[in-house]
Amino acid sequence: MKRIMVTGAVGQIGSELTLALRERYGNENVVACGRKTEPSKKLRDSGPFEWADCTQPDKLHAVVKKYNIDTIYHLAAILSAVAEAKPQLAWDVNINGLYNVLELARENNCAVFTPSSIGAFGPGTPLDNTPQDTIQRPNTMYGVTKVSGELLCDYYHKRFGVDARGVRYPGIISNETLPGGGTTDYAVAIYYGAIKEKKYTCYLKQGTYLDMMYMPDAIKAAMDLMEADPDKLVHRNAFNVTAMSFAPEHIYDEIKKRIPEFAMDYEVDPVRQAIAESWPNKMDDTAAKQEWGWEPSFNLARMTDDMLKVLGDKYSRGEL
Repeated sequence: MKRIMVTGAVGQIGSELTLALRERYGNENVVACGRKTEPSKKLRDSGPFEWADCTQPDKLHAVVKKYNIDTIYHLAAILSAVAEAKPQLAWDVNINGLYNVLELARENNCAVFTPSSIGAFGPGTPLDNTPQDTIQRPNTMYGVTKVSGELLCDYYHKRFGVDARGVRYPGIISNETLPGGGTTDYAVAIYYGAIKEKKYTCYLKQGTYLDMMYMPDAIKAAMDLMEADPDKLVHRNAFNVTAMSFAPEHIYDEIKKRIPEFAMDYEVDPVRQAIAESWPNKMDDTAAKQEWGWEPSFNLARMTDDMLKVLGDKYSRGEL
């Protein structure tokens, strides 16, 4: 049975991935780690929780030894918009934190999952059907850390034999956690606006296509990759994965079909707009499909049905 540690377990992906891992591997076999934010009652009550900052390797080491960890899902990171405002912090968390985790894995023979992002690409990358292997020259600190992280994981696998694996996530849409400082967060916030106020002001302009994925597929991608046969993995790290590609007006149209009174206007944030325009419209995820059988379950319509139902139920219970 696997013994798993999840860093960044209180974050957007981590909070839901931790629960999914506990369901599959057993509550006591999955240790959630957070740095500052209090975990939800559901997360805290379902299994072990430890305070551990990825920039403090001694604390991570103590958790690995205490629980005899053999697999690390490393999700602690500073996201794109926050990284532009605090680039030094982004480097410290995203790179020094990853280095600490990889060193820990090398010393303790742990497998590591760490996500990259569409942010690893840049203005010189083909925007449509972005290849698995292509030019990566991002112009954001977030992107720089993600490219560096991809290379660092590859190095630790080739040099030290660390079983490091990862995907390049698109924007992730969740009905559990609020947006956390990413460029694609509008695609989460718009649903909250639709349920709570029947309106939303979008910070990206019309026609801004971005790859997106519903959280259940993001969790599925991480777990499927870590369970894949390593002999079939050619790339190992930074697999392109995607589920849907749309612009703000498309998600608005889907919501309006279900909530006719919903209204949206635009107030463009130049920082996040510039970031979005440097990212792919749609990635080619052929390598993930061929090497470990990746296949998403949600498209925009199915996701919209589920998001509005879940958030609508929460709103009626006074939980939003």
